[in-house]
Amino acid sequence: MNSAAYRPWAGLSLLVLSTNLLATPAPSVEERLARLEARALAAEADAARLRREVEHLNRQFAINSSVPAQLQLSLSERVAQIEARQQSLESNTSTLASSVSSIENLTEGFSFAGYARSGMDVNSQESGAGRGSPYMTPAGSVGGSVGRLGNEIDTYASVTFMKESQASNGTHAKFTVKIADGMETPNPWAADESQIHVQQAYSELYELASFRDIPMLRDARLWAGKRSDRDNFDIHWLDMDVVSLEGTGAGIYDVQLTDDWRLNASFMSRSYGDFDIETNKDIRSYIGTLNQFFDDGRWQFMLSGIYSDQNDAKLNKKEESDVDDSGNRLNEAGLTPAGSGWHGLLAYHRPDFFGQEGMFKAALLYGLGLGAELKSIGSDGELIDDARALRLAMYGHTRLSDYWRIAPALVAERSKDRYVPGDDYRWLTFNLRLANELTDNFEMVYEFSWQTMDLDPLSYHGRQAASGDFWKFTLAPTFKAESGDFFERPELRLFATYMDWSRELDNFSTEDDFGQKGFKSGGVWQFGTQMETWF
Repeated sequence: MNSAAYRPWAGLSLLVLSTNLLATPAPSVEERLARLEARALAAEADAARLRREVEHLNRQFAINSSVPAQLQLSLSERVAQIEARQQSLESNTSTLASSVSSIENLTEGFSFAGYARSGMDVNSQESGAGRGSPYMTPAGSVGGSVGRLGNEIDTYASVTFMKESQASNGTHAKFTVKIADGMETPNPWAADESQIHVQQAYSELYELASFRDIPMLRDARLWAGKRSDRDNFDIHWLDMDVVSLEGTGAGIYDVQLTDDWRLNASFMSRSYGDFDIETNKDIRSYIGTLNQFFDDGRWQFMLSGIYSDQNDAKLNKKEESDVDDSGNRLNEAGLTPAGSGWHGLLAYHRPDFFGQEGMFKAALLYGLGLGAELKSIGSDGELIDDARALRLAMYGHTRLSDYWRIAPALVAERSKDRYVPGDDYRWLTFNLRLANELTDNFEMVYEFSWQTMDLDPLSYHGRQAASGDFWKFTLAPTFKAESGDFFERPELRLFATYMDWSRELDNFSTEDDFGQKGFKSGGVWQFGTQMETWF
């Protein structure tokens, strides 16, 4: 076994361990100095007591000259040793105070956050490892997620470290780095499957001294680096982003144009893979985004333009599978992919569930060309110029009674001419999660999902037309630190999931789970456990 293969995990473990040590509550500098001062005073008292004893003995020596002179010398040496120890202790007190101050300066403004999940399941048909993911259905190939509860067999973990500081002029700076990894193997050592990577690494400046006299920029935040957009939002019980803007670039947030109009602007880059076969130069795409918020953030209008002049350009080295007769790059359907696109989102955010406890969000998304990938903006380089897509998403959660909570979600999409002229994708997902709080630490969680689809990919990736329904029901006894909220973590779950789907869906693709041995339509039970946490 090659131990070097595990060094990334070892480094991360040491980093997290050291962070935990730093984060452990410790006595303040004042408390530590008080303890040291008490020890110094005790040493001074010991020295004074010994001096008095020596003086007493000296007086006795004067009376009784028979007391050996060696004893007098021994006592004097003892006093000198104690005085030296006292001086050393005072020096150590000063050194320790300086060290404690340095440590507190290092950890001041430091924080970290994390998310993790890990689970296993068993399939009743195979009597072996279960199958699944929130995107396991044919509609998942174009973003159609189904409920995640009892349907995740992976281990995923991410840790985000943040350090903030303040300059003498009052300007604040913040550095953020996020490290993540995911795998499906249940083995404790899994370097071969590890995908550990730096997901974010960027810096921000805010409360800039130079902006204090400019009202619209007073609260603005400048940033640059690799990051996920701050205002991404998702449907957690589907494990699906409603919108996700990610890449490497720069931007400015929180430009307050008026009291009810706030603007974010960013410019990011992504990669679509190799362009120059000889030099492995990336095909780069560029995404410019204006994200606007109105009525104290209740309404959101987001517009992105995507441009990639290399995506449909000529290759330096011609290969039949990659280019057409004119030398233009081809997608996997043998067509020239788009070189640009547009993406738009109109969203409505409520901090309550129509006047009740909870929250509600709705979003309408539309995309053209490279913008027809509606969830992850600018991430799909295979889309053709005529690609267009429309999606509606609505979700929220509220309380039904003192002991019952409910979280409904509905997502529907229609897209055409995505990868092949004339292809057509239609799907709709309805998901409902219920939680019954039985004790302070235990609740029963139920999730029902139904998805209907009508897909005609025209043989893209070898996929066949498929039309039908998928449904799933999960029962999950759940332990948690405190019951009463959908987003309270950690959660430790047992689950039993029953799922079934239309027979026509088994023939959609030879590369997905449906239709494989031991995983065909007709009903499947899966049982397992899962941990999920964040902080």
